[in-house]
Amino acid sequence: MTQNDLLNLSYASLDQAREEMTHLLSERRRDYSLPRPLYNDPHMFRIDMEEVFQKEWLFVGMSSEIPAKGDYFTVEIGQNPVLIVRDADGSINAFHNSCRHRGSRVCTEHRGKVANLVCPYHQWTYDLKGNLLFAGTEMGEAFDMKQHGLKKTHCKVAGGFIFICLGKEEPEGDFDEFLATLEEYMEPYDVENTKLAVESNMYEQANWKLVIENNRECYHCAGSHPELLNTILEWDDTNDPRAPQEFLDHYQRMAAQWDAEGIPHEHKSFGVRNRIVRMPLKEGTQVMTIDGEQACSKLLGRIKNRHLGSMRILHLPNSWNHMQSDHFIVFRVLPISAQESLVTTKWFVHKDAVEGVDYNPERLRQVWDATNDQDRVLGEENQRGINSIGYEPGPYSKTYEFGVINFLDWYSDTVLKNLG
Repeated sequence: MTQNDLLNLSYASLDQAREEMTHLLSERRRDYSLPRPLYNDPHMFRIDMEEVFQKEWLFVGMSSEIPAKGDYFTVEIGQNPVLIVRDADGSINAFHNSCRHRGSRVCTEHRGKVANLVCPYHQWTYDLKGNLLFAGTEMGEAFDMKQHGLKKTHCKVAGGFIFICLGKEEPEGDFDEFLATLEEYMEPYDVENTKLAVESNMYEQANWKLVIENNRECYHCAGSHPELLNTILEWDDTNDPRAPQEFLDHYQRMAAQWDAEGIPHEHKSFGVRNRIVRMPLKEGTQVMTIDGEQACSKLLGRIKNRHLGSMRILHLPNSWNHMQSDHFIVFRVLPISAQESLVTTKWFVHKDAVEGVDYNPERLRQVWDATNDQDRVLGEENQRGINSIGYEPGPYSKTYEFGVINFLDWYSDTVLKNLG
């Protein structure tokens, strides 16, 4: 069998997989988990990458990670290396991290600072806007450098959040409306005057959808997350159908304090994909530390009230976040393979906060390090069970797991739309 024969088999198999995915998503029960291939099949995973992660808006990081000209970080979206850099006028640009000469990665470090972007292979040089500055005389007099700049990806920044889209066209929808609200709700935190205090990367042997599903419900919290439950209330948001009157009264008392300080808190949803809501923590606690006391002596932005609760920001398909009075935490999920995901967690504090004086990184991350690892075990055991020939889709609770139902509705509708 020739190499072309193998390629044709591969393409035929992928076409068949697309047809099968369309069938599985069209016929699935909306309040049940997905059929097994959608959680573990490599062909289905490839379609997820092509139809979701290469076409939809993805959260990649925060603007304060690259505060000055020439600061950059890199990220891998499947097999697509991407470079995010701040240029001389303060704008943030995102490029395919692939040299226009022979395709080598231009920036090979996770983070760095450069005057220009220089490919280490043959020293082709680009400015911070991606324009090709140098390719050597070897290319000949007819070579047009203007036609060989780095390829851009779509990039938008709001409230300090950086989003990219690898698709040729920006996806339709209400994303700009969400960004405008995000800008408004993040204003009190003054993200440009924060800094990355600590970061963790955790590989989870589970499909990316299982990682998100686990995050979208707290049904499992009581049995799995003792550290987190020292401070967090399990209700998903102010519209949670399970929320008792005691919680609603607590919310109203805290909302009066937030209103007095001009802190936005009204629930905002944009379909089921994007949501912003401020939730109080347990009475008497300030932030998500092991004892509920402060994590950093310096408050963020214009915040004065340490009992600010947690502003939760959801962005499907790959991020959830907790904004608090003296620090905030962002989470990013990136698929690695059909049964492996990378979960990145970052903690931010005021840029003038001094490590060891104003905050302790171990205390800052203690609760979520424990919670992330507990969730990793849950996700990996979930994946192992789903891999069984005995698995079949099971029912979700419409009250305790409505967030999971919303996520899978969004996922299914998005893939079917993009496949169509």
